[in-house]
Amino acid sequence: MCVVMSMTVFVLGTFVVDHYKMIVVPHDLYFPSVTAVTLCHKCSTSSPSTPTHLTVEFTDSIGIVDICHAMSDNELMEKATRVPRFVEGQSKVAFMFLTRGSLPLGPFWERFFKGHEGLFSIYIHTSPDFNYEPPNSSVFYKRRIPSKHVQWGKSTMIDAERRLLANALLDFSNQRFILLSETCIPLFNFTTIYNYLIHANQSFLSLFDDPTKIGRGRYNKRMGPTIKLQDWRKGSQWLEINRELAVEIISDKLYYNVFQNHCLLPCYMDEHYLPTLVNKVRLDLTTNRTITWTDWSGHKSHPETFRKINITETFLNRVRYESNCTYNGGNSSICFLFARKFHPSCLEPLLMIGPRLFGFSP
Repeated sequence: MCVVMSMTVFVLGTFVVDHYKMIVVPHDLYFPSVTAVTLCHKCSTSSPSTPTHLTVEFTDSIGIVDICHAMSDNELMEKATRVPRFVEGQSKVAFMFLTRGSLPLGPFWERFFKGHEGLFSIYIHTSPDFNYEPPNSSVFYKRRIPSKHVQWGKSTMIDAERRLLANALLDFSNQRFILLSETCIPLFNFTTIYNYLIHANQSFLSLFDDPTKIGRGRYNKRMGPTIKLQDWRKGSQWLEINRELAVEIISDKLYYNVFQNHCLLPCYMDEHYLPTLVNKVRLDLTTNRTITWTDWSGHKSHPETFRKINITETFLNRVRYESNCTYNGGNSSICFLFARKFHPSCLEPLLMIGPRLFGFSP
């Protein structure tokens, strides 16, 4: 009887686990083929022989490159506010991915990064429930920072962005910081984007005064006198900033607290906090435009999502070149370096067109 019951429990357990995996683990997880998936890397705090970052100190001139630590958000922000704002030497671009889980366009990004090691850093903020790690051959291997749950439009979205920035600032060689989502793609090869950002005189963060009900109409009078109506700005959350502005952002407590207490629906912190903050503290550091292209032509609450059928050389070149802007004081037809929102079905045509159109390394 005991043997029969044991076998029954085993079979039922196997059935439940298999179906749990089918339900919980998305089918579009990005992991290169024919490679085993391993569990998420976690810092060990139990073994005295294993070094941890419970108390993190800057040990040399490069700061902290290892993103495995056990700092609270407050400890992390305090540490990041004490980093140097200007650093001589090798410059890297920090690519900060704010995602809900997988990176379905990951193979395309792999081609983008290939051959440029030492010139970029990657940081991924995802749901803490997402516990899978790509193989060690991937550029995304062990690049997830300690993360928390995020709600769209809420203060938790800003918390995640600040968390990404703070972790990236701990590596002193990171000079530029770009915020991306799992639906973003690069529009040029790595060398073009790297040179564009590293040599830019200012940051790229859009902010504007919107007099409508979805602009000024979201202002809460309780924010005054710290934030007045004339200070109120709106803009895209998909920013690219330099090191000096990054430190300014994660150093802020005053305006963040005002937003957290009074930016309530229909106010969305991800659309108003950073534009208003930068407008108040360091407007001189931004060009007042974004370098991440998004199609809002549908006049909906969310931008257009592109699918496999949309991916052609004509479409991509239109996004890449059919704009006019200023760059370092001069006119430029290259105004957008990244674009969104791209469905996972876009991966196949992107991999076919990208290497030839963008000149990716073989």
